[in-house]
Amino acid sequence: MKQLLNQAIIIPKYLIKLILPLVAIALVSFVVVPSALATGVYQIPNLAADNSTWVVDEADAISRVNEGKISSTLSDLAKQTGYETRIVTIRRLDYGETPDSFAKALFEKWFPTKEAQANQTLLLIDTVTNGTAIVTGDKVKSLLTDSIAESVASETVMAPLRDGNKYNQAFLDASDRLVAVLSGQTDPGPPKVVDKVQVEGTFKKASETDQSNATAWVVGLLIAATIIPMATYYLYQVNQPSNNG
Repeated sequence: MKQLLNQAIIIPKYLIKLILPLVAIALVSFVVVPSALATGVYQIPNLAADNSTWVVDEADAISRVNEGKISSTLSDLAKQTGYETRIVTIRRLDYGETPDSFAKALFEKWFPTKEAQANQTLLLIDTVTNGTAIVTGDKVKSLLTDSIAESVASETVMAPLRDGNKYNQAFLDASDRLVAVLSGQTDPGPPKVVDKVQVEGTFKKASETDQSNATAWVVGLLIAATIIPMATYYLYQVNQPSNNG
């Protein structure tokens, strides 16, 4: 009996020795993996030597076809006006980072001086939270004012994202609006958001309510008319004196 008890004690200890390392690995993975998936500014590559980089899609949010369209549009803008615009997507921010702080740090990494920053615009999105940010140089602000830039980030980009995370549409719309403004055209403004809330039909009409109540009463009466006689007959039979008495 003692041997059996000793074996019963030894087995759990053996299992614990096996399980503890697994638990430790799981905890480390839980802590380390999210941070490993985060993107730091230092991980974003520098621009190409000929400044031909227009889209940095670290989050793989934009299709190759649309990335090509956007890059071509922004390249033409730079050739025609001298204003350069970059779009950056990342999956996850480092702990304590915000879209604004990340965008500013990347802007300064790519364009370290005021002179280099003057004609630049950087639009960024974090696809985990759909947080957006935009940074502009001093010369850009004469056309792309802070209010328009903010509208591009918070309205033009966000409208398609609220309608099912349509990233391709979001950046196509944003690039079109930025190109229009920086080309000296009239700002087309943010997309019109259609209110899909159905006001009519939310509540039943009085006639529908009355008809529904009447139907419920009829069904209830039919059920009662069927069950009550059956129950009465059953009670009558039960209460009848026995013939064997």
